[in-house]
Amino acid sequence: MVAPGFFLGLVLPLILWAGSSAGVGFRFASYISDYMVLQKEPAGAVIWGYGLPGATVTVSLCQDQETVMRKGTSVKADSNIWMVVLDPMKPGGPFEVVAEQTIGRINHTLNIQNVLFGDVWLCSGQSNMQMTVSQIFNATSEMSNTAAYQSVRILSVSLIQAQKELEDLPGVDLPWSKPTAKNLGHGNFTYMSAVCWLFGRNLYDTLQYPIGLISSTWGGTPIEAWSSGRSLKACRVPKQRFIPPHSVSGPSNNSVLWNAMIHPLCNMTLKGVIWYQGENNVNYNTGLYNCTFPALIEDWRQAFHYGSQGQTQRLFPFGFVQLSSDLSKTTSQDGFPQIRWHQTADFGYVPNLRMPNTFMAVAMDLGDKNSPFKSIHPRDKQTVAYRLHLGARAVAYGEKDLIFQGPLPEKIEVLSGKGLLNLTYYQKIQVLRLDNKIFEISCCSGHQCKWLPAPMDTFSTHTLALDINPCRGTLVALRYAWITWPCGYKLCPLYHPSSALPAPPFIAFITNQVPGHHSKVAK
Repeated sequence: MVAPGFFLGLVLPLILWAGSSAGVGFRFASYISDYMVLQKEPAGAVIWGYGLPGATVTVSLCQDQETVMRKGTSVKADSNIWMVVLDPMKPGGPFEVVAEQTIGRINHTLNIQNVLFGDVWLCSGQSNMQMTVSQIFNATSEMSNTAAYQSVRILSVSLIQAQKELEDLPGVDLPWSKPTAKNLGHGNFTYMSAVCWLFGRNLYDTLQYPIGLISSTWGGTPIEAWSSGRSLKACRVPKQRFIPPHSVSGPSNNSVLWNAMIHPLCNMTLKGVIWYQGENNVNYNTGLYNCTFPALIEDWRQAFHYGSQGQTQRLFPFGFVQLSSDLSKTTSQDGFPQIRWHQTADFGYVPNLRMPNTFMAVAMDLGDKNSPFKSIHPRDKQTVAYRLHLGARAVAYGEKDLIFQGPLPEKIEVLSGKGLLNLTYYQKIQVLRLDNKIFEISCCSGHQCKWLPAPMDTFSTHTLALDINPCRGTLVALRYAWITWPCGYKLCPLYHPSSALPAPPFIAFITNQVPGHHSKVAK
């Protein structure tokens, strides 16, 4: 006769082993964790992860120990991935998310706590987006200003590159967290992105509901590293590796950051993206940027829409920072203005036909000569984020009658016999000072053309006259702020009077010099 306990001694380890094997490989995607923000209504947030083929996964949303939603799915045999799209939720929380895998009689459960619903924004680009709060003006005060913003949650992606598109993030430097002085200023160019944080904080002040911020940035990187092979092919970017210029300190090979730091995020539901990059294309593929940047936006939109099962808007809002200024002697003097122009797909403003649902923060007047991080890294990220958030309020949130971009001329006329070129602006203008060099005219005689200064002359609330007497030939074109460092800190000559937004740089051809005819630059 065998003692009863003998069977228990055999069976119990078998049960424990079977139960633990059921949990092997069952997990959330790497960025799904406590304290996260999920996208609110009208979209449905996506929860996904990995499990055992053939298993059923049920995701429950709980609040105050009550289940408010339950959704089921199965694990795909070919990828081991399960994915659930939650019903649209109003902003708020906190919630608990519980995922239960069932295969046969064996269950395994995962859960994450303190989850909020709000708007989720992805922040990406190179070092000016990567700069932390500890590196900006008034850093100590900014890092301590977190008590009122505990519903603004932050996450920072690890710096990793890959040769192929990855399904999930290989690493997370900062998992979803409430903001603290430590994680906002962890170190130089680490986490958390100052522009990202300040942008989200400004949005929270306006919206008064949770904001989720994801920083996926790497300094010293060209746009080609952040672009998929599809978008690079569309712009005929060479496939071969290149020897990067001295200024490129980060990964430079095509698609390696898209593969490892953006593509793994595509299953999530986003509200929008903000972007700050371009410095490392000033000397590389500069002429292609008017294709590669709009192509990146289009491709990211398509990828996130598809990856989120259609929950992320197909044309989600995309904001960006136009390049600031730089005093480096190695910088091409034409490179910065060219990239600024190409960032708008050569329109000079956004949104436009090639870049719908986009918004821009002009930053050329925020140069920082004394920045300890070199002049290419200005410390006034507060103004950058403020200008970005104005664009988001107007474009992403549809706030009417909000001024979110500086004045551009809508009409350019030669005043016959007066030696003046008259610019009519569609907005009011504030002239801080009369500048003799910031406007230039292209003057052609025979087959020779050269750019000459067109000093600012007289002005009113909507018009500005330029002295074009220096041109002794044919006036062909006009440009504004077409230089790497166009003006001192917040001292460009033209702003919008109430918003203090600077007039952006532009270049325009003068198509007809007959009085009464004009060249149109902007709507």
